Amino acid sequence: MKAPDFWSRPNAPLGKLLSPLGCAYRLAGALNKSFAKPTRIDAMVLCVGNLVAGGAGKTPVALSIASILERDDLAFLTRGYGGRLAGPVRVSPKFHTSTEVGDEALLLSQMAPTWVARDRVAGGKAAIKDGARLIVMDDGYQNPALTKDVGIVVIDGETGFGNGQLIPAGPLREPVAKGLARADAMVIVGEDRAGLAKRTRASMPVLSGRILAAVDHAEWSGRRVIAFAGIGRPGKFFDTLKTIGCEVVATYTFADHHPFSNSEITRICAEADALDATPITTEKDAVRVPSAFKDRVEALPVKFVWDDPAAIEDFLARKINAVAR
Repeated sequence: MKAPDFWSRPNAPLGKLLSPLGCAYRLAGALNKSFAKPTRIDAMVLCVGNLVAGGAGKTPVALSIASILERDDLAFLTRGYGGRLAGPVRVSPKFHTSTEVGDEALLLSQMAPTWVARDRVAGGKAAIKDGARLIVMDDGYQNPALTKDVGIVVIDGETGFGNGQLIPAGPLREPVAKGLARADAMVIVGEDRAGLAKRTRASMPVLSGRILAAVDHAEWSGRRVIAFAGIGRPGKFFDTLKTIGCEVVATYTFADHHPFSNSEITRICAEADALDATPITTEKDAVRVPSAFKDRVEALPVKFVWDDPAAIEDFLARKINAVAR
């Protein structure tokens, strides 16, 4: 899905026209939660989610949290968006493809055991049977089936909550006030240009950081590249390449989680050859590039860097200790 432009414009006519459908979406979500009976499982559940549709940086934040915790009994749990397997299934980057388990699951599985399950309770129980005692959910913040011990809301500092309306009139998955009320912390990705910190309650920790290229800038500076991406905000990826000194000679934008075809990558590679450039994409997109092109397309590795590493470490330690008691 590619986010419509009017989602970022508060007074856009189409957003106003679709607002009744947004109200219906909110009602459906409220009814779903009212009938749900959340299940508590025998493991701590830490959910990294967001309030809007589209890329906010959840997966890099989840990976960073796992690296901070450094626990052998940690596992990731995700729906496996874009994959066909309902699960529960433990992801194997060696045997599974993005069409089976989704691109995010493959990235997560490179760090820790990762379970894909549309039924989050069943997925959590499968992870526990496999030895997990701390489960990090990538997304699923609005899913009421599984009791969450810690909720972390990740928000892009530039786009914030968009036009403030619910799907399909806007990007919101639920009303902002209700979503933030359940959160234990907010993580702002990038500069807080949307004034997000002002919308939280006084007791909520507001953490921040940015997604940066995990490469030697000197080695990438001056490289001619053709950049393509099928993520929530491809422009951020293109800007990152320019920041590290790449000469971006052409760009291709696709919808989030887009399954690349042979013909699409063939066209990009042919243009790269003609322009004496290298085809570059994101790590998340790279797992969806057809296998025949794996040696032709490079992926830019990134990492989430916290503005105050001590703050996130203290937050996680306090929450884990509280649940343990």
